[in-house]
Amino acid sequence: MNRKYFGTDGVRGKVGEAPITPDFVMRLGNAAGRVLAQDSSGKGERPSVLIGKDTRISGYMLESALEAGLSAAGVDVLLLGPMPTPGVAYLTRALRSQAGIVISASHNPFEDNGIKFFSASGSKLPDEIELAIEAELEKPLCTMPSAQLGKARRINDAAGRYIEFCKSTFPSELDLRGTKIVLDCANGATYHVAPPVFHELGAEVVALGNQPDGLNINLGCGSTKPQLLQQMVKAHQADLGIALDGDGDRVMMADASGRLYDGDQLIYAIAKFRHEQSVLKGGVVGTLMTNLSMEHALARLGIPFSRAKVGDRYVLEMMQEKGWQLGAENSGHLLCLDKHSTGDGIISALQVLHALRVSGKSLDAYTEELVLYPQFLLNVPIVKGFDFRASAAVQAAQREAERALEGTGRVLLRPSGTEPVLRVMVEGKSEENVRHWAEALAVVVREAASL
Repeated sequence: MNRKYFGTDGVRGKVGEAPITPDFVMRLGNAAGRVLAQDSSGKGERPSVLIGKDTRISGYMLESALEAGLSAAGVDVLLLGPMPTPGVAYLTRALRSQAGIVISASHNPFEDNGIKFFSASGSKLPDEIELAIEAELEKPLCTMPSAQLGKARRINDAAGRYIEFCKSTFPSELDLRGTKIVLDCANGATYHVAPPVFHELGAEVVALGNQPDGLNINLGCGSTKPQLLQQMVKAHQADLGIALDGDGDRVMMADASGRLYDGDQLIYAIAKFRHEQSVLKGGVVGTLMTNLSMEHALARLGIPFSRAKVGDRYVLEMMQEKGWQLGAENSGHLLCLDKHSTGDGIISALQVLHALRVSGKSLDAYTEELVLYPQFLLNVPIVKGFDFRASAAVQAAQREAERALEGTGRVLLRPSGTEPVLRVMVEGKSEENVRHWAEALAVVVREAASL
């Protein structure tokens, strides 16, 4: 299904350039409102939509534009203010709204922004609803008669509600007393909710990236720039470090030595613990980029594993198809569907902490058997329309590399969805072999793509 505006994670772009302009966003709100009003017709009540945002300065402008468009369509608006993406998903369900909207560009710099939607169940909008909104966007903006216009109000206790929800996913009989945590909020939407969650559970919290000014979101901090976290964990002699991204749906962690743990390692810790407790339902969904060593480590425990396409949307779809509860991308987007309907950095970190508290082990000790294999990735420019699968030379080179790795490594060729390059990734136990075969494959691809 071809979409004109919606990508895999809503509508996103540079602020001031189409489609992230005030006029388009007002039309987007109006179109979404008309679709929701149609779905609610016959129920006798005006639909309501929540709007939350991260800390980008452009959030004020886009919030007002969305509010105007939705109100004109006859939809009531509930304004949450700065709120993590998973917080909006939760509150959409809790407040029985027809949809939730997040104004955020996640881990991107402040110059970007985006609009993404949640359904009433707190999950991403079904394809048919996105397509219906796009169809409405082709029509003129509609304003309902004055008596039918939507109203807007602020939900003043939104942060407190979400804090309590996060805490409820950690066992009531456990606490975090005696644990010192460095917490990097990326100057993003978690700045006012993440520190209270861990503090109220008993941890000593050293907060970083909790002074947003509209321009410093993800700037030299957060899960995409974890070096600050690693330094501060050692400097404060903390037990753990937790780094979130700008909208709070990704997480990275660091142990007492400053060693970083990505999404593969964190979901492994959660899956291992649930397996030990005999409460793991099904297996784990990863992506094409999930480290092979994680797959091998899960196999040693007898835990099933499957790979989805890259993107949390596809991970979620496969989890739902299989009826499994755990999934992750190595970028730090973890899904624990028994705890939340979407990825949540705070809740994911709490699941890891649950395992550590019960086991009595540190993060490095609990995951010591999982040693990530070296991965080497090259982006090889290709001409438009080049199909690497139809190239005999590329296919032969890939088979040769796979034979050389003898089942102890993996080769992945994947075209970029945003630029004319083919991503060549090789991983295995030997860093020297991985680099050699990645570079050899890249040479063959360059030659084949230039014909």
